[in-house]
Amino acid sequence: MERNLALELVRVTEAAALASARWMGKGDGEAADRAAREAVAVVMRSIKMNARIVIGDADDAPAPTKSHSKANDIPDVDVAVDALQSLDSVAFGRPYAIATIAVSNTDSFLAPPVPYMNKIAVGPEAAGRVNIQASALDNLVAIAEAKRCYVEDLTVCILDRDRHRELIENVRAAGARIQLISDGDLTAMVATAVPTSGIDVVMGIGGSAEGILAAAALRCVGGDLQAQFHPRDKAETDTLRAAGFANKDRVLHARDLVRGENAMFAATGVTTSDVLGGVQFVPGGAITHSIVMRSKSGTVRHITAHHHFDRKPVYK
Repeated sequence: MERNLALELVRVTEAAALASARWMGKGDGEAADRAAREAVAVVMRSIKMNARIVIGDADDAPAPTKSHSKANDIPDVDVAVDALQSLDSVAFGRPYAIATIAVSNTDSFLAPPVPYMNKIAVGPEAAGRVNIQASALDNLVAIAEAKRCYVEDLTVCILDRDRHRELIENVRAAGARIQLISDGDLTAMVATAVPTSGIDVVMGIGGSAEGILAAAALRCVGGDLQAQFHPRDKAETDTLRAAGFANKDRVLHARDLVRGENAMFAATGVTTSDVLGGVQFVPGGAITHSIVMRSKSGTVRHITAHHHFDRKPVYK
């Protein structure tokens, strides 16, 4: 897979962001999600690749192409896509909603057997220094040492959930600052790889699919993500065991979640966050803000696009 698909895939996330942003603050997250998915399906089918959707809606996959010649440069890839991450953020006009997609070599993405996992994510500076089985204090001390600062200087991003009460108390006791978010831990995990975001580490239980997508982004820049599946009941514990995870406390690293050596990641802001601006509608068009990453080169691109609605592209 020599072609830099990430620069083509950003058109997918831009389309999803533009479609879903129309629903911001209207109280209907499902409608925003439908609009984003429909936009993804249209644009995905215009990209020349043989895609296997591992995470996301299989209906979004491009139609298989019979030609695999080098001249046509049509790669076989795995795809993880979240047309709209944080439906409620769009529905109620809150920050942290993004459209995301990741691709890699075939058989790269781990298909999560259960919907939730416990995660800790950091950017490149603290990669290799965290341990999900260690205490919040130990991890914060290690991150502070890696970043050459005090624990009190660190900002920890945590989903505002009852299940995180003990974690929040432990982080406060350690002296670090906390940014509680209502939704959007995927955006927060990506933010740890952006030095200007102000987020140093993300901790806590969130979606497994979001963990896979975040692992793809962090692998592109040398960040670190560790995870443990979090079954909520016996049925999910049995599902996890049947999938080969007899030890539910097994620690998974970014390379376990995204095994390929050529991962690419793209995301576009729907509502504003620490890492991406939201869609801004202007007369006759809109402005979007995206981030594009590629593990093979380590390149990170920030793309500000001006869209003119009277010159809509035709996708074939």
